[in-house]
Amino acid sequence: MSFEATGIHIGFLFVSFYGVILMLGVVAGASLADREARKRGLDAEFLWDSLVWVVIWGIIGARLWHIFTPSPSLVAQGVDTAYYLTHPWDAISVWNGGLGIPGAVIGGLASFYVQAKRKGQDFLVWLDAVAPALPLGQAIGRWGNFVNQELYGAPTDLPWAITISPEHRLPQFAQFATYHPIFLYESLWNLASVVVMLWLSRRYRDWLKPGDLFIVYLISYPIIRILLEFLRLDASEVGGFNANQTFMALVLTAAIVGLFLRHRLGVERGESNA
Repeated sequence: MSFEATGIHIGFLFVSFYGVILMLGVVAGASLADREARKRGLDAEFLWDSLVWVVIWGIIGARLWHIFTPSPSLVAQGVDTAYYLTHPWDAISVWNGGLGIPGAVIGGLASFYVQAKRKGQDFLVWLDAVAPALPLGQAIGRWGNFVNQELYGAPTDLPWAITISPEHRLPQFAQFATYHPIFLYESLWNLASVVVMLWLSRRYRDWLKPGDLFIVYLISYPIIRILLEFLRLDASEVGGFNANQTFMALVLTAAIVGLFLRHRLGVERGESNA
């Protein structure tokens, strides 16, 4: 057995810290979703039965997001979408990093929706059960970026700055040693989101409609992503636009409008959640 900065060699097997941390996030998130599901009288066994497929399609979605929104530094190295499509082994090498959270959420939720329909489960109610689990899993999973020395921001000398090894620095910033720990900022925001969402689910239980808590997630997460993209040095671009920031701005706008309309229309129709 031998140790490296990014994992452990056990004979011919290499265990990536990145993968281990991601799986810890999955298990922690699923455990929280299990607890929330039971409080709502849902069949928690359905959650665990669906988890494998959710993870598989979440990883596929996350990798596809990365493949179709490559960062400028990768493109400069010739690693663009066309490269991935012609190099299948590199395309599936997720253990080296390169997973996009938007794609993970889309892929995982699409799979969960299919499973819910097949099993006759109320998808909107389940969305609220898993909503706090999403930021919890993300908060833990972001530490995989720390291990891989990726997802760091602009150079800074703040006390909480992280040191990036020369081989992981962008060429144009090679002279700088310390950077904003964007992964940490996002992780802390997501942890706070978990607390807020759990509080909302209890404090405003009679006001919230099925699916509202998930909409809150669609408001909370885009806010931090939009802000952090201003600090990110190697933001993915599509058509000259920051891919993640633009997508998150659209999601944020749609979520706010959707939450407002579904309650405004409900009031006009005299609907009640009681």
